[in-house]
Amino acid sequence: MKKIIYIAQLCTLAFGLSACSDWFLDKEPQDERTDVVYFKTASQFKEYTAGFYGQLQGWGSPYGGYAAFMDVATDLSAYFGIHGDVGHGTILPSTTDVRWDNCYKQIRTVNLLFERARNYPGDPEEIKQYLAEAHFFRAYNYFFLLQFFGGVPIVETPLDVNSPELYGVRNSRYEVVDFILKDLDDAIAGLPKETLISTADKGRISYHGAEAFKARVLLYEATWRKYVGTTTDFKGSAGPASDQVNDFFDEAVRLCREVIDDNLYSIWNYNHLSGMKDMSYRYLFCLEDATTNPAGMTKESNKEFIIKSVYDKDIKPGGVNLNETVRKMDASRKLMDLFLCTDGLPVEISKEFEGYTTPEAEFQNRDNRMKSDIDIDAQTSAAKELKSGTSGYGNMKFMCPARVTARTESPDYPVLRLAEVYLIFAEAVCERNNGVITDEELNYSINKLRGRAGIANLTNALVDKIKSETGTSKSREEVMLDEIRRERAVELYMEGFRFDDLKRWGIAENELNESRMGTVVGNASYPTTFVDASGNTTSKYARNTYVWGEEQIDTQWGKLNCVVVDSKENFTFSRNHYLWPLPQQQINLNPNLVQNPGY
Repeated sequence: MKKIIYIAQLCTLAFGLSACSDWFLDKEPQDERTDVVYFKTASQFKEYTAGFYGQLQGWGSPYGGYAAFMDVATDLSAYFGIHGDVGHGTILPSTTDVRWDNCYKQIRTVNLLFERARNYPGDPEEIKQYLAEAHFFRAYNYFFLLQFFGGVPIVETPLDVNSPELYGVRNSRYEVVDFILKDLDDAIAGLPKETLISTADKGRISYHGAEAFKARVLLYEATWRKYVGTTTDFKGSAGPASDQVNDFFDEAVRLCREVIDDNLYSIWNYNHLSGMKDMSYRYLFCLEDATTNPAGMTKESNKEFIIKSVYDKDIKPGGVNLNETVRKMDASRKLMDLFLCTDGLPVEISKEFEGYTTPEAEFQNRDNRMKSDIDIDAQTSAAKELKSGTSGYGNMKFMCPARVTARTESPDYPVLRLAEVYLIFAEAVCERNNGVITDEELNYSINKLRGRAGIANLTNALVDKIKSETGTSKSREEVMLDEIRRERAVELYMEGFRFDDLKRWGIAENELNESRMGTVVGNASYPTTFVDASGNTTSKYARNTYVWGEEQIDTQWGKLNCVVVDSKENFTFSRNHYLWPLPQQQINLNPNLVQNPGY
């Protein structure tokens, strides 16, 4: 049929009615209803926009499931059960793509609201907030499309089967970015600050939420243009109209300052309470009621999540088996060595690092996030042995120990938190100033995260020490940027940023084509729990389960052997894989759509 719509489900008529007084706990698929008597009151617009919140990433996601957004198959992970084609660089065009289909379906529900708003009989001020929310969610979906596909068709109206836009060309990534930023500006102009959102409505997008999200977009696109440029643009795509890189950095910094300086959000840090044992970061991600953390805190204490998907174990449970699933997502050797020692120095040079002789040793005197993210108890028990072919580092982030019944885990999902705003600020300042950032700016931003993590502040003097003692050939400006990127990697681990970060920095093909390694097993000159002084394996290590054998890493004690979970022989990631292929069905239906390079 020639008039089959090329955007799957594009013309599904969706209306959102929220029957529950707690709007955020009832975001089921929007009902099909007639709008003859709908869109007549402000409350109806409010109810309709409540349906948009199911578009946010969460435990139940319209974009491929939560596990696909946990950095699996990246260089920080030794788990390839999901997204293995991405990590290995074996992506192939598919007939359909749920991300493309669902994003355009969501965009249509937003465009429908704009269309109906033109005929609203009341005062436009009554629905200003809900139109602003609609602008945010349209930008949210287009940013998602941009990250996966680059330039895509921009659709501003709810199309029908006769709409000529169905056979239009792709817009360039630069046009899409401009469209996203304009939508976010419109959102910011109409959204309330957090203090003006009622308790019953907590979870709705705020003024600062839209500002922070715009800062995310600006940093992403500025670094993409700086390091990737036009190398991934589809054939025939127009380039940027002007050089906006520094303007984007400047605007990102300004927005971060606004979010930070209003003091409406704060880092969730209760390390001073003895029962927390410096594990605030651990409990932040499983925070529900007072039974889910030693301090007896509830979700109401969490002022760190600026945008979140809201859940409740009784009314709207997460509905996923977090405790079982995330434990399998083993961390890689690379992540383990990214965690700094408490003196702020990397394991290669820190005198506080106790080495790898026992499983317990490498966890001593380290960043609190390491023991929060990695299951140390399992790692140091007799049950955790190198016999299964895994890395030896079981993941613990997002696990909910207080929930022993499967699928009752219901922490709120962090779509955007204050920690990311600090990271955006520091990176944007450093990039804008060619690697220069003051100690004052570091204290204003990411050193607040290092404080919770229990490690020394990042300073220019510390960067000089790292450069000197590691003997790197990099400039001090490059070392500073590396340390800011390190901080981002460990703070946002498992939150779905790593693939996009590596791509926008233009280094994905370097970082993703290395072997994924696990535990250090040592050798005859460096005996460990796994290899004795004769170089023989102990009862805790079954070498034959590691089909890719061992590789060596550089340490303070020379080169030491690590188990290999997946060999570099299996990785062929290239610049072409920075973007996904457009679904073939869409190209078949609309020949004006040009496929991405390399597919």
